[in-house]
Amino acid sequence: MSESTNRKSVLASTVRHPVTLVPMRARFVALLTVLVLAAFPAITFAQSSCPGIHVRILDIRNSTGAVACALFKTSEGFPTEFLQSATNIIMTKVQDTEARCDFVDIPPGTYSLAVIHDENMDGKLGTNGIGIPTEGYGFSNGASALMGAPSFEAARFPYEGGNLDLTISLGY
Repeated sequence: MSESTNRKSVLASTVRHPVTLVPMRARFVALLTVLVLAAFPAITFAQSSCPGIHVRILDIRNSTGAVACALFKTSEGFPTEFLQSATNIIMTKVQDTEARCDFVDIPPGTYSLAVIHDENMDGKLGTNGIGIPTEGYGFSNGASALMGAPSFEAARFPYEGGNLDLTISLGY
């Protein structure tokens, strides 16, 4: 190999393509920034949840056990026979004395909702010797249980499809 050819190959190896002059880390950071900014409108304006009935349960006295949310389409079995009569049932753990039940794919109609805080995880609302509840309970539409459970009609609410957000505070 001649000395002139050797110099050309040495010079060629020291000349770099302009893209390789930017360190790899800087290119990665730039690419990541572009991707995040491109997705930002989708992240910011995205729907918070799927269409359905979304229930936030408040005033849970502790984080033990689970919360059972029972959605009823008819008065049959409301609210005590939720395992046999409810259209949909969701059991969820209590976290930081709050819980959330999300009913999705629910057809439009009139519904009533019963919620219990099943602290001992036995699948039912605990009561004392004379039938007074010892675990938390609540109903849709602000229905109260003074001398027994409220009626389906007192707790009913219309659902027209889309998103419906409900908040139920438990009583003990």
